[in-house]
Amino acid sequence: MAEDKYTRIANAIYAHVGGPQNIEKLIHCMTRVRMTIRDYSLVDMDGLKAIDGVMGVVQEDTLQVIVGPGTVDKVADVMVKQVGVGLGEPFPDPSTFTSDAMATKSEHQRDKEMVEAKAKEVHAAQKAKIKQTPVRKVLSAISSIFIPLIPVFVGAGLISGIASILSNMMLAGDISKSWTDFITVLKVINSGLFSYLVIYVGINSATVFGATAGLGGVIGAVTLLTGVTPQAPIHNIFNGQALSAGQGGIIGVIFAVWVLAIVEKWLHKVIPDSIDIIITPTIALLVVGVFTIFLVMPIAGVISNSLVGAIEWILNVGGAISGFVLGLLFLPMVMFGLHQILTPIHIEMINKLGMTPLLPILAMAGAGQVGAALALWIRCRNNKQLSNMIKGALPVGVLGVGEPLIYGVTLPLGRPFITACIGGGIGGAVIGGLGNIGATAIGPSGVALIPLIANGHWLGYVIGLLAAYAGGFVATYFFGIPSSAKIAKDKEGHVIEA
Repeated sequence: MAEDKYTRIANAIYAHVGGPQNIEKLIHCMTRVRMTIRDYSLVDMDGLKAIDGVMGVVQEDTLQVIVGPGTVDKVADVMVKQVGVGLGEPFPDPSTFTSDAMATKSEHQRDKEMVEAKAKEVHAAQKAKIKQTPVRKVLSAISSIFIPLIPVFVGAGLISGIASILSNMMLAGDISKSWTDFITVLKVINSGLFSYLVIYVGINSATVFGATAGLGGVIGAVTLLTGVTPQAPIHNIFNGQALSAGQGGIIGVIFAVWVLAIVEKWLHKVIPDSIDIIITPTIALLVVGVFTIFLVMPIAGVISNSLVGAIEWILNVGGAISGFVLGLLFLPMVMFGLHQILTPIHIEMINKLGMTPLLPILAMAGAGQVGAALALWIRCRNNKQLSNMIKGALPVGVLGVGEPLIYGVTLPLGRPFITACIGGGIGGAVIGGLGNIGATAIGPSGVALIPLIANGHWLGYVIGLLAAYAGGFVATYFFGIPSSAKIAKDKEGHVIEA
């Protein structure tokens, strides 16, 4: 029986990354298979990019192979099942794998390859030291904490949107009050995420930082101040005011769990094995719990409030100009992986304002890509290879998944990437100029974000989308078409002689 599409892609990825023995762990996000690689000298980047079904490859703290939404979870599932681990779990030690290919090679070939591999390993290690900056480590941690929660944000956000629509319809008399219980159920489901988000973040943070997951969840729960009443509050040691539940938000929880990991690891080293299971969690929870309540919550509360307030101020004062700058610069941020730092800011804004006004503006960057791709499709129609790539990437681009267009179409061509960014800036200027347009959840963008737009302001968001499409199209059509893209080629990329 012939292997299916997902197995074929999974096997091809393994073949070009040095096999499963060269992977430490594997996870995926909405479009990318993300692998922690042991030895980058064994990775064939060109071979990865040439795999049928792979839209692009990004090397940051992890090796990210873009295969698109719907495909990525199936490919990742095949890859981990072949090894016998779960997503995010450590792969077996390399010594447990066998290589039939190596067994068939001559001793001379093996020795030569070992020497070459060692030389490349040293070179790659030196490059890795340069690339792995503290900022990249922070961004990597934030990404790993929130990627598993993205589908939950999408689902809960859509449920919240449905509840709002039904509530408005009931208030307007379009539906009867018999819908009250059902609307309440929808709100309960949504609050199951956002009311206890700090617990989920605590668990994921502990997994990323190497602490016990359950302890991380408890530290997150500590910030909810369960059992504390207005009549008997816990006071802020800096100003004497009562601490409020959730003060410091997820920013504080992430930092507190990072401290928890340090404390727990140290305790494991100094506590005798015979009492470690009793003493370590007790001391870790007590010390870090007190530290979280009296230091982290007050300080992180100021930081999170300042971040939210600063972004609100920028959007309110800057209006269209702020929207243009944010929409213009977001794609370069995505390219360098810097966009992950915005995730906790979005969530804090949702917690405090009920929506994030930042996300609709940033979503315009993807819309600019769509406009640019349409212009390329029209101007470069004789380039069948490029046309086919655009046809494959446009539908998901319209739905807000921009990586296929970025890495498969505009970025490799250069100028269209810049004109697409201009289109994103134009859409961002429209959203910023209209104002009061926010999203109730994070995750989607593009057309898929429309149901998540708060307070019924979806029309303003659609106007911004259309402006970004038009801006990206016009800028690319007149200024962003490289001559190389207009060369007539067949579907395989071979030049067609005139």
